[in-house]
Amino acid sequence: MIKAKMSIDAHQHYWDPARGDYGWLKPELKTLYRVFDPEDLAPLRQVTDVRRTVVVQAAPTVDETRYLLDLARSEDSIAGVVGWVPLDSPDAPAIIDEFVHEPKFKGVRPMLQDLTDDTWIEHAPREQAIERLIDLDLALDALIFARHVPSLIKFAKRYPKLRIVIDHGGKPAIRDGVWKPWADGIAQLAELSQNIHCKISGLVTEAAPNPSDEILKPYVTHLIEQFGSQRLMWGSDWPVLNLNGSYTDWHATAKRLTAHLEKTEQEAIFGANARAFYRL
Repeated sequence: MIKAKMSIDAHQHYWDPARGDYGWLKPELKTLYRVFDPEDLAPLRQVTDVRRTVVVQAAPTVDETRYLLDLARSEDSIAGVVGWVPLDSPDAPAIIDEFVHEPKFKGVRPMLQDLTDDTWIEHAPREQAIERLIDLDLALDALIFARHVPSLIKFAKRYPKLRIVIDHGGKPAIRDGVWKPWADGIAQLAELSQNIHCKISGLVTEAAPNPSDEILKPYVTHLIEQFGSQRLMWGSDWPVLNLNGSYTDWHATAKRLTAHLEKTEQEAIFGANARAFYRL
């Protein structure tokens, strides 16, 4: 049972490079190029008191989603799986219908940041596939940069009943110190619909290694100001996080940067919102 106050990591990954469908995961990424499984994350969850996680796809293949669902069947700490479905394919509704029989299948993520067409989301997904997500009460994770915001807005307006969550705070260019157009895009998305949520995740990866609280604070503050405590959820983005920081450090930083909120608001960001959004 997932309790209302239970701490949940709303965004992390498991993978095995030997599976061969992670196009971005090259041997040169020595920190990441190995198997990462629940046994690796368990001691980090114990230290931070994170009881459950949402595992998100890292390869644009149906087979990887099946791999994650296989893991989820025997791993109690996995509360939900966000998989990948070819939303522009005639087969998409049938694939969604296959996955929904798995009780931990909670949504899909098209890897928008990796597509050559920045406008893909506004014209490519088939209406039958998106309507199927809505009918089955599934969510969509949006992996975007600021340049994707105009198209995502058009998509969200077309499907106002679809629950959407922005991954990694919309990936601000923290390392380069660029505030706009990211900040404006976040404000536009937050204002558009109460069905659009956002993850406080991935920010460490967008910064220089081991960023201080002072560096990350303006971005976390802006996300809180725009989405409020009820539409934000904390995620680690582990093990990608390992490129620039550590699980325990990022968890502690996020706790400090939200410490000014009421206790119930912080509990919402660190668990209750993920539980509600993903129907865990």
